[in-house]
Amino acid sequence: MADNRAHAYISGRVQGVSFRYYTYHEALKGGLRGWVRNLPDGRVEAVFEGKKAAIEKVLEWSQTGPPAARVDRVEVEWGEPDDSLNGFKVRATAGPGDLE
Repeated sequence: MADNRAHAYISGRVQGVSFRYYTYHEALKGGLRGWVRNLPDGRVEAVFEGKKAAIEKVLEWSQTGPPAARVDRVEVEWGEPDDSLNGFKVRATAGPGDLE
């Protein structure tokens, strides 16, 4: 059972720079569950579930991101975990009907 859940939106030059794949590896290092995907508006969206300290570490990393990225803003919404997530996945870019 996860302790915490964070839903993050990362803005800036975050697509086309392997942001999702770096996020995937950072999340795995922290033992987190969840997913990451590109949004049609140029942002990256991610959901992390797990220990709060591990989530905070990934969120801190996301303030800078991978070498080619330029992060302008990270918005985070904290909530209750739903515990339905298994592992951490890189999702395909969201389409208009996929937005939560």
